[in-house]
Amino acid sequence: MPRDTLTADQIVRAAIDLLDDEGLDGLNMRSLGKRLDSAATAIYWHIKTKDDLVRLAGDAIWTEVDLPDPDTTDWRAAATAMAVSVHAMLTRHPWLGQAFGSHLLYGHGKSRHDDHSLALYEKAGFAPADADRAAATVFLFVLGSALGPAAHVSLTRRLTKNGGDPEELMADTMARATEIAQQFPRLRERIETTDYLGAPDNSFEFGLTAILDGFEARLATGTPG
Repeated sequence: MPRDTLTADQIVRAAIDLLDDEGLDGLNMRSLGKRLDSAATAIYWHIKTKDDLVRLAGDAIWTEVDLPDPDTTDWRAAATAMAVSVHAMLTRHPWLGQAFGSHLLYGHGKSRHDDHSLALYEKAGFAPADADRAAATVFLFVLGSALGPAAHVSLTRRLTKNGGDPEELMADTMARATEIAQQFPRLRERIETTDYLGAPDNSFEFGLTAILDGFEARLATGTPG
């Protein structure tokens, strides 16, 4: 695709697909050029560096997050919907969680989300400073909850590239970890009935509900931040 017909938006969309398939380590201009049927030099004409590309791709996927109208939706229902949507987005694009620790990320999409989140918690009754804390608390919980699935994708990809059988290696690791865990009474008890190494069922829902319960209690009592 010649550079005069290639657009920045096409490049960013292709980069997102490549990142979803290969992760941050798999993103390079040559591979991206193949996806676009274009020379790498044509990409540089529109986007100067790989860091710029990750920033633009990382910001673009924030538009996938649902933003319920706080004026027509109960604040708690809206907060839940936003948190669930962010979690789903981070799970679809596991590389974004990794990018938070390795790239400078900013843009219109993320700012739009953040502004909407603050509006929601202010609508709930939090003062601006406490709305900041509430929004940050929920985001950090959602991000942390999404790191497990993201790490699994990244680890599976790395093990495959190293020539191993991911399922076999993970099963061996689970067996070794379980053997060690048998030495501890509470873990030993859980091993008999559940997969203690995996997140318990409904952990995300449980945690989010607990956080929002806490917010409601603070709002009901007027407890300052």
